[in-house]
Amino acid sequence: MIRSPMRSVRHLQRYREIIRVFIRHGFGELVDTLGLLPYLSLPRRILRGEQPPRSPRGVPQRLRMALEDLGPTFIKLGQVLSTRPDLVPVEYVIELSKLQDTIAAVAWSTISEQIDAELGQPPEAIFTNIEPDPIAAASLAQVHAATLPDGSCVVVKVQRPNIQKAIETDLEILYDVARLAQERTSLGEIFDLPGIAEHFAATLRAELDFLREGRNAERFREQFADEDYLHIPQVYWEYTTRRLLVLERIQGIKIDDIESLDAAGFDRHQIAVNAARMIAQEVFRDGFFHADPHPGNLVIMPGAVIGVMDFGMVGYLNQRLRTDLLRLYFVAIEQDEDGIVDQLIRLGFVRGGGDRSHLQQDIGWLLRKYHGMPLGAVKAREAIEDFMPLAFRHKLKLPADLWLLGKTLTMVEGIGTRLDPSLDVFAVSRPFVRRFMWQWVFPGSWGPAFLKSASNWSVFLQDIPRVGSQVLNQIERGELEVKVQHQGLREALKRLDQPANRLSLSILLAALIVGLALLVPTFDLGEQWRLATGVVITGFVGVSLLGLWLIFLIWRSGKMK
Repeated sequence: MIRSPMRSVRHLQRYREIIRVFIRHGFGELVDTLGLLPYLSLPRRILRGEQPPRSPRGVPQRLRMALEDLGPTFIKLGQVLSTRPDLVPVEYVIELSKLQDTIAAVAWSTISEQIDAELGQPPEAIFTNIEPDPIAAASLAQVHAATLPDGSCVVVKVQRPNIQKAIETDLEILYDVARLAQERTSLGEIFDLPGIAEHFAATLRAELDFLREGRNAERFREQFADEDYLHIPQVYWEYTTRRLLVLERIQGIKIDDIESLDAAGFDRHQIAVNAARMIAQEVFRDGFFHADPHPGNLVIMPGAVIGVMDFGMVGYLNQRLRTDLLRLYFVAIEQDEDGIVDQLIRLGFVRGGGDRSHLQQDIGWLLRKYHGMPLGAVKAREAIEDFMPLAFRHKLKLPADLWLLGKTLTMVEGIGTRLDPSLDVFAVSRPFVRRFMWQWVFPGSWGPAFLKSASNWSVFLQDIPRVGSQVLNQIERGELEVKVQHQGLREALKRLDQPANRLSLSILLAALIVGLALLVPTFDLGEQWRLATGVVITGFVGVSLLGLWLIFLIWRSGKMK
């Protein structure tokens, strides 16, 4: 059932709009399966009348078009799903990755009012100059070029008015639909759909917080402060709020504009190496990476410096996950199918009840495809595309940040290949991998963890005399009580008691029957033993009847089924 009927009634108009769009794109059967038509009082003639004729377009393409029609929240949902091949089949991943987050610009008068509301002054009082026409317009925000009083060239990223309210409405509807799908579709038996909806909501809400985006930019700026091949724009915090972000404006040639780069005399090979180096440092050194490095967010500045923009989408890889991935890499190099499955299970990537033998067979097929191939010839995009159907088929539960990393590697590899087809990404990454491995095995890297453990042990050892004295005093006074609670043990023992008694009785009866059967011939010794012989025979018959009665009881209780 929908979680909150009152809330759903409040969003009734948006529900109807969403349903009409999905029906128009050929998903009426899904709408009917979820039971939304009766709930929203929509007549079935809508389902029949708005269902489109048979379309030559495939289901993935129609889904992409429906999401585009529904606006920012659903476009973002599709983009997130395009990075999760563990949740949707490969053909959907490929199609959803084509979603374009572009939209008509909001009128300058509305944007001016938004800036005034955020900073308490009209833009003319804050900036020496600000361009009314945006240099970029997306579903969540649009960007205007401006100049500060000190002459600094900046970009002003302004959140669209009322976009947060509209997104919250859609997120509530998505959660309700996820709960319905969990109960009424087979997907609910495989995935935690409400949990996925909640994770997506948290991701989108984080993207709406421009203070967080500013902190991301600041962190990247600190991480690459000593690298002269990369430039991260400065954040102007005095003009930044949750809905307004002011950054240093960086200008240059788009990184995939090959003709302009050649005309400017840039070394494309070195640019490609630097782009790969950037990702290698983010992953192996920092564990914090820019998760949307598409060509529109990377420009080449004077001196072949790579300028990076848009820090709303980032990924995190903690030390333990990076170490585990390195172990997984080692067993893959050794072509150890069993070891790879063991490592995937240890990492928690394999869902309970998975078919280990089939997973191992598929991994073996993948390993054999790349066996003997030099690392420089292995392409990240091809390897990831080979792995995606395997992950979906076996329902591998990989962290979202790992899929983000796969998407990031694919983007950077695509850029690098365009710049220099001979680029060996693994060769660029090797020094960072080696340094990370050294940190992994070198005892000096254990220092912080060892000190933390030593501190815990120190506290524990200091507490032993005091706690031990208290325990001994309680024992001496007879006050120490140890309580052990067994959940369900009494009922389990009761269930075991009955079959145990029956088994004992069965053994006893069997012994009596065999014993009396052996005694019957020995007592037929004449007139003087006739009474004893009768007693033995009567006992034999009685015990046999008792045995038959026991068999009947066992049969009646279903123990022989």
